[in-house]
Amino acid sequence: MMRSLWSAASGMIAQQKNMDVVAHNIANVNTYGNKKVRAEFQDLVYQTLRDAGGASGDGTQYPQGMQIGLGVRVSATNRIFTQGPLQTTDNPSDIGIQGEGFFQIQLPDGTTAYTRDGSFKLDSERRLVTSDGFLLIPNLTLDENATIDSLVISQDGRVSDTPAGGEQTEIGQINLVRFVNPAGLHAYGKNLFLETAASGAPIESTPGQDGAGILTQGTLEMSGVQIVEEMVNMIISQRAYESNSKAVTTSDSMLETANGLKR
Repeated sequence: MMRSLWSAASGMIAQQKNMDVVAHNIANVNTYGNKKVRAEFQDLVYQTLRDAGGASGDGTQYPQGMQIGLGVRVSATNRIFTQGPLQTTDNPSDIGIQGEGFFQIQLPDGTTAYTRDGSFKLDSERRLVTSDGFLLIPNLTLDENATIDSLVISQDGRVSDTPAGGEQTEIGQINLVRFVNPAGLHAYGKNLFLETAASGAPIESTPGQDGAGILTQGTLEMSGVQIVEEMVNMIISQRAYESNSKAVTTSDSMLETANGLKR
């Protein structure tokens, strides 16, 4: 069987997965705090027909080897944590991160998750939660007589509110968490990430200190996906898929010609 059939087939499979990644990016172009994902490729093993440096005659050797590659595969999907643009919302419970860092979120099972999505809301107990009702860590509860409009969040994470007829009172401190390798985080869904052995342990810092970003109240970080760039990647992936399918067709034609030979 011709090697080109399997090599081209591996190329089609790889480009199909690449197209899946591009489609995911485009689908999340308006997702708060979303980061672009990039498919990365790696060539497969090679069949060595002749080693470089092998003897070619008496006292001579081949200056180059002879190897034939056997295709390609997707080696990784790399999430790129570049800063997304901040959009002003004027909603006091929206918090954008300018710089590095993640908010800490408590899942129902007690696990700590991490997110760049700062679109927080108030639940029935006046606590700041995500759109799915997961608690922000630390637990921040507004005073009984305070409204959401009185919420004040400073750049360094200090949270205050003002009860009706009272004075401004500090109710908590929001810290950010950084990772040595944020690309190693596990994507949980719901705009959340989980710690892994590859990401390293979380490093908690006060916003604006030790490399952590600052908080900007009334803004949200938009998706880091550039739609024009993804459209170009889509075209490239489509053409690569077509080229590999043409290689399959050409290999099939060559086999057909060989099968049609007569003595």
